[in-house]
Amino acid sequence: MNKLGLIVGLVFAGGLGLFGLQLLNPPEPQGHSMTPPDLSEIEDGGLIAKVSVPADFSQNAVIGNRIYEAKCAECHGENAAGQKGIAPPLVHKIYEPSHHSDMAFIAAAKNGVRAHHWDFGNMPQIAGITDGEVKLVAVYIRELQRENGIN
Repeated sequence: MNKLGLIVGLVFAGGLGLFGLQLLNPPEPQGHSMTPPDLSEIEDGGLIAKVSVPADFSQNAVIGNRIYEAKCAECHGENAAGQKGIAPPLVHKIYEPSHHSDMAFIAAAKNGVRAHHWDFGNMPQIAGITDGEVKLVAVYIRELQRENGIN
């Protein structure tokens, strides 16, 4: 066997070994897997998050707020702060734009969504809501999120 063949074989074997080690010892998961916060100090139905409200909203966020109040606040609470035992806060890092896009909000409102980050149960679809309405609600939620350091 020549030296080049031996070197190629060793590099290949080393690469396979490193690949095997990564399979046996995967890195810690990145992103937004989370343990729901301790809510034991909050009364049932109480607001979960402390939400700072911007001094001014854009015109679209004002419209989105009206839609939110009519179709979302009953479950997600005032200023999207969530309600213990009912629905999660939307002003939370788990709903930042890089993890839940505006399209995720549209899909959830239009189709409902299976519970996957919180222990509130599945979200039902919102009857009669349009994509345009959800987009305006998302503008409102994003402005609340930015005010609370969620970008």
